[in-house]
Amino acid sequence: MNRGDLLARIAEGGKEMLSPADVAPVLGCNPYAINVAARANPAALGFPVCRIGNRVKIPRRAFLRWAGWEPREQGTGGTQ
Repeated sequence: MNRGDLLARIAEGGKEMLSPADVAPVLGCNPYAINVAARANPAALGFPVCRIGNRVKIPRRAFLRWAGWEPREQGTGGTQ
């Protein structure tokens, strides 16, 4: 699946908060690497993260904005 398809799936998924496992395929990395970075230096990720204990959550809209996602006029997807 290409990056645009992955972002479309996230955009249409309806979850307001994403897990590292949700965004890892877009970034091409392991979800654990996102967890480690979120604990060590969250600003280095470039997108906002929320740490709740050991859990890491990523706001969906902020992540899509960071990734350059723009919804199509029809409202059925977007571009990367």
